[in-house]
Amino acid sequence: MDPRELKKTSFLIMSDTHNLELHKSEPGNCPLARKMPKVDVLLHCGDLTQVGGTSAFKNALRLLGSFDAELKLVIAGNHDLELDGQYWRDNLDMDDGPEEHDRAVELMTGPLAKAAGVTYLAEGTHHFTLKNSTSFSIFASPYQPWCGEWAFGYSREDDHFGRANIPAGVDIMMTHGPPTGLLDYIPDQKKGVGCDSLLHAVQAARPKLHCFGHIHEGHGHLLKTWEARSPNRDTGKMLNVAISQAGMPEPAKETRQLNARRETLMVNAAIMDGRNKPVNAPWLIQLDL
Repeated sequence: MDPRELKKTSFLIMSDTHNLELHKSEPGNCPLARKMPKVDVLLHCGDLTQVGGTSAFKNALRLLGSFDAELKLVIAGNHDLELDGQYWRDNLDMDDGPEEHDRAVELMTGPLAKAAGVTYLAEGTHHFTLKNSTSFSIFASPYQPWCGEWAFGYSREDDHFGRANIPAGVDIMMTHGPPTGLLDYIPDQKKGVGCDSLLHAVQAARPKLHCFGHIHEGHGHLLKTWEARSPNRDTGKMLNVAISQAGMPEPAKETRQLNARRETLMVNAAIMDGRNKPVNAPWLIQLDL
């Protein structure tokens, strides 16, 4: 593609909204309750709810429907229990039925989701084209290492993402959890809790953008530079990127260039903080695609 064909694409990125109801939130304490900009693409990295439930998924769709975006791409997280069919079948109790998994998926893919403009993504690589003809690929996954009795988990010894067939050069990766050592630090535990398998997969794929949540305390962004593989392979296009926090009174806007073959913009977009308060702002990213 000729550089002149690159088009600036805007993303509103959030995660871990956990049953958030904007009409019950004070804008002074919840940036997401303030006026959000119109964007090309909204990305929600999972944990729409606290423990799943039909009413909670409906509430999440109302929340997502309140934002103005041409495309709204959403994955589940470990708290969205019914959306993980295997987890749900393995953990049924007397008050649960296997059909509740089907009902939850139907909610997230059916008429209510369509009315909210939501596209629910299962694990895998997906391709989209916007109305302005901008096309991009995105790998999505709700999985993260086991962290208690929650959904979409796997053993830390399991190379989950090594088997995921993530294509090299995919434009965006959206996962629920973070990779090892990147916006994954929990102060109370005095350690990072990201995933080694995911780190290796991101390093191999080298997307332009990798967004996630799960670790509330890791909210932030950084530009990760990967080791050079060879001079010829790593001379990538320089893409313009602008980064700010939406909903902030005077948002600081960072602008820079990103080497499409050597660098990945990492974004932890958890709205809830470590005390489960919705004080973190969503990220507004403008990226040449």
